[in-house]
Amino acid sequence: MGAIYDFAVVGAGIAGASLAAGLAPQGRVLLLEAEERPGYHSTGRSAAFWTESYGGPGVQPLTTASGPFLHRHGFLNPRGALTLARGSELDRLEAFASEFAALGVRVERLDRAALERRLPGLRGEWAAGAYEPDCCDIDVAGLHQHWLAEARRGGAELRCRAALAGAAWQDGAWTLMLAGGQLARAAVLVNAAGAWADPVASLAGVKPIGIQPYRRTVAQLGLAAPPPADLPLVLGIDETFYFKPEAGKLWLSPHDETPSDPCDAAPEELDVALAIDRFEAVVDWRITRLEHKWAGLRSFAPDRLPVYGFDPDQPRFFWFAGQGGFGIQTAPAAADVALRLLLGQPAGAVAPSAYDPARFR
Repeated sequence: MGAIYDFAVVGAGIAGASLAAGLAPQGRVLLLEAEERPGYHSTGRSAAFWTESYGGPGVQPLTTASGPFLHRHGFLNPRGALTLARGSELDRLEAFASEFAALGVRVERLDRAALERRLPGLRGEWAAGAYEPDCCDIDVAGLHQHWLAEARRGGAELRCRAALAGAAWQDGAWTLMLAGGQLARAAVLVNAAGAWADPVASLAGVKPIGIQPYRRTVAQLGLAAPPPADLPLVLGIDETFYFKPEAGKLWLSPHDETPSDPCDAAPEELDVALAIDRFEAVVDWRITRLEHKWAGLRSFAPDRLPVYGFDPDQPRFFWFAGQGGFGIQTAPAAADVALRLLLGQPAGAVAPSAYDPARFR
């Protein structure tokens, strides 16, 4: 099996890659990926936006703290986000805007006339909106490759087609059984396995937390006229849809969350039809064709907050999971929180206490 790695990170999506990049200069790092290439599942299927309100107030500190890194390295492009409300939803919209404004997020209230200027063809039932000018598109592939390259430069070893088949703590280290009969040893086992986080814990003899994957559907539509290039990300305050332009096309989701086992997620026809029906209730744009559809898994802990930290019952098993649908936009800050915990360093811009796995014990 050779020398003992200081850290073995299970999962080479955005979570595992970002953490491996930070850990690589600190010791020997083994980055394990079950698929043929990193980022095949949730990372490669992201709707690719950064907006501070997305995920709720418990996630907002991570998103906000990630902004400077993402801007500095050129991974963000301005987009803006527009949250729509019907006349019956104005109280909910005001609560949303007030809550995030109090947290330092820039939110502008828009009346019907202002909505029409930003969203041509808006149907009559939409009465008001909240606009977040700082929302941006994220270059997800570029960000992921940046961290994989940083991990390689730091000396991390990436193994693909190396699913974890078992793990045992013995003689002061983890013995890892990998697909194909491979073996490895590591002092610390990091669980960055996304939808497979609970199964990985079980393989290591660690009590699962209850991280549940949910399917999220996205469709790409062709329209009779391309969407405006400056169209913001458009969401419903009732969380039943969002859409955004992408290279002259339109990406659309019904904001679905269907419980799923960990798997290679595929879209359901009903969810695609639901997405289109909800879109047509927002604007009167003519759809010419459904060009593409896909689904990914968003994985949440029971309280819908991420889980970062050593397991309270197995202090050499580290959770870096439960990042829902906001794992891309929070990745720089999340990696910083996890890296400091792993290295025993003081907290940085975001306090880790809200994300401690001990809260489930």
